[in-house]
Amino acid sequence: MYNYFEHRSLFKESTLAKTVYLGLTGDIIHPGIINIIAEAAKYGEVTIGLLTDSAIVNHKRLPYLTYEQRKKVVENIKGVSKIVPQKEWSYVPNLIKYKPDYIIHGDDWKTGSMSKVREEVYETMKRQGGQVIEIPYTKGIDSSALVENAKGIGTTPEIRMKTLRRLISAKPIVRIMEAHSGLSGLIIENTEIEKEDGMHRFDGMWSSSLTDSTDKGKPDIEAVDLTTRLQSLTDILECTTKPIIFDGDTGGLTEHFVFTVRTLERNGVSAVIIEDKVGLKKNSLFGTEAKQELAPAEEFCRKISEGKKAQVTKDFMIIARLEELIAGHTVDEALERADLYVKAGADGVMIHSKEKTGADIKEFCQRFREMYKNVPIVLVPTTYNQFQEKELKEWGANVIIYANHMLRAAYPAMVKCAETILRTERSLEVNDICMPIKQILELIPGTK
Repeated sequence: MYNYFEHRSLFKESTLAKTVYLGLTGDIIHPGIINIIAEAAKYGEVTIGLLTDSAIVNHKRLPYLTYEQRKKVVENIKGVSKIVPQKEWSYVPNLIKYKPDYIIHGDDWKTGSMSKVREEVYETMKRQGGQVIEIPYTKGIDSSALVENAKGIGTTPEIRMKTLRRLISAKPIVRIMEAHSGLSGLIIENTEIEKEDGMHRFDGMWSSSLTDSTDKGKPDIEAVDLTTRLQSLTDILECTTKPIIFDGDTGGLTEHFVFTVRTLERNGVSAVIIEDKVGLKKNSLFGTEAKQELAPAEEFCRKISEGKKAQVTKDFMIIARLEELIAGHTVDEALERADLYVKAGADGVMIHSKEKTGADIKEFCQRFREMYKNVPIVLVPTTYNQFQEKELKEWGANVIIYANHMLRAAYPAMVKCAETILRTERSLEVNDICMPIKQILELIPGTK
């Protein structure tokens, strides 16, 4: 005798014995995500491969939410049975590891950069005896547009500040570009190039005392009040969302530095870099060959320690800039100082040099890595710029700062424009070197 309820129960058990894999970022949950999870649940138990920050960041912008935050959201969606980390952009490693009966994906991956991933998935599932299920992409939902809208809204100081640590953990190299104005910040925010290994973009900005003062037509001396620096910093903060590293020069008096830390942290700056020199600042580009005076190590360690105590959060970073190589000292002396600074609480070290071969920097990085495996190393390869980022990574670097190139690039372009107009007594000849004003305005949120 046919028993409907028994048959329904057996069918349900048979269906649930199957497993379905679905890869998600889970940063912005929209109806399309809910639809595909509901569809996946019809075929069996749904395992979500939640992409980690490191899996995402070379192809898309770092998610606004951390992995743990995204996990908490996704695991509470109806139909989700299990969540596992997907540590690579490719689905293949997890498909081999978990051997699902099905993988489900929207049909939007048939073209574009995801088409190669699609081919790999089909080959893997065929080899394992599984099946690929493609469903129509939900119309009217554009994840990229949602991300752009979020950029237009902006970010919060807390989210921005936390991003630098997340990037250092997720990326082999964090790429930072100097910004000295709101417009230069917007260029850094929006410029990206697609290459074979993914999307290349700048991860954050460097607020340089040199370029900030030069843009204002003033000498680069530390006597400039922090309040003056904050005017330019605020311009950048108001129109961008990426993390900012602040050039703090020597940090000033220890008693003043603690207030600098609190001010920067409150504004959402991710890190401050302070250097172990003393006296009125003279830009290191104009240093002499003779040994220059460095701050007493004990005094600089105290400044770091007091700065760390002044923090409200654990996310803000104080990075010690070592001036030993600039000042004519040895790599041994730089390493000795670096060890003291890390023990005093520094969250990372920055090493600088005028040596064009980069040999001293390479030696420092490799020897420092033997001492500290995970403490971030920041490099500013202005003089030894023949090395690519991948080579600097092999030395042990985590963060690369392009410290003054936006300002240096702007200057010759403006001079050429000015001279051409004077020579021709009209602006027709500069059309080819000037971007249409409409294209510039389109960078500014709310202008379109």
